[in-house]
Amino acid sequence: MRLAADLRAFEDRLGHRFRNPELLLRAVTHPSLASPTRPDNQRLEFLGDRVLGLAMAEALLEADPVAAEGKLAPRFNTLVRKESCADVAREIGLGEVLKLGRSEMLTGGRRKEALLGDAMEAVIAAVHVDAGFEAARALVLRLWSGRIGAVESDARDAKSALQEWAQARGEAPPAYTALGREGPDHQPVFTVEARLATGEVELARAGTKRAAEQAAARALLARMGGRDG
Repeated sequence: MRLAADLRAFEDRLGHRFRNPELLLRAVTHPSLASPTRPDNQRLEFLGDRVLGLAMAEALLEADPVAAEGKLAPRFNTLVRKESCADVAREIGLGEVLKLGRSEMLTGGRRKEALLGDAMEAVIAAVHVDAGFEAARALVLRLWSGRIGAVESDARDAKSALQEWAQARGEAPPAYTALGREGPDHQPVFTVEARLATGEVELARAGTKRAAEQAAARALLARMGGRDG
């Protein structure tokens, strides 16, 4: 089969030319558009989750040969969670080429975090089926390279850590306020404020609201002398 121009351009952004283009078409087809003659990406998503996990586990072991499992596990969870997959999907414009049913189109499906994360896992699986694990592993390492190098030594949830920090001092839980959203639909930037009951505040910007909240919590912890790891 011959891919449409948008999918050919996506192949260039992805850095992989499919021997079997039908795999890519399946990877970007949401269940809302599936039919007996057009399979959706759910089975590929199932496989891609496992391929991503293996590639990431190996990468973390290589990046830190002495880290204990207790340190590696939270780093792993940070890198493979749905929000991280969705962030990568936005960076390569995956939302622009998703094949969605009318209901998903009308409700902003191209921007939905869960939908983008699932599709990213499906694309990883499609590369694995098309060219083998080493090709999929190379793709993951390239797309996640900055994240692997920057993942926190202890990637424990910063919002939970900030709440524990405040409660240990008899303070109310911190409050989070979304202050704005900028950028195009495929690459939004959210600004979030984290505020303690005592008035201290920090702002952060990120590609998802959750990531911005985490970054603001982390900054406030650092400011107050607390630790999120």
